[in-house]
Amino acid sequence: MTDKDFKFPQLFLRFAISLTMLSAVADRFGFWGENSAWGNWENFEKYTRQLTFFLPEFLSRFSAYTATFLEILFSLMLIFGFKTKAAAYGAGFLLLVFALSMSVALGVKAPLDFSVWIGSAAAFLLATQKEFYFSIDTLTKKS
Repeated sequence: MTDKDFKFPQLFLRFAISLTMLSAVADRFGFWGENSAWGNWENFEKYTRQLTFFLPEFLSRFSAYTATFLEILFSLMLIFGFKTKAAAYGAGFLLLVFALSMSVALGVKAPLDFSVWIGSAAAFLLATQKEFYFSIDTLTKKS
């Protein structure tokens, strides 16, 4: 098999990582209604406070805003294939920090139940690709 055989699975991986993070963002803004983990921003801030118990409250709140901004940014970059390698590394590190915080604050089972380790590993795997198919990166690549 060649790299070209992996065009669609790579695209699927980009979308899977992106849509998973965007779903979490949608949840904290109340878009999932009853079928949600947080349901609103206030509950998300409380959850973030629980995960960042070691930080002062203002830094915990800042981390909630920062994580949300980065999840949206990296997701959009991955969907469009813009600076894909950087976005994949960013998503990988963001999810890794989330998994480690969950492990410390809630125990090792929590990030396993929500597949946060898988998401992080998938993002890091995506970052190792040599070419990003169906992407702005490919369209703008200099010959």
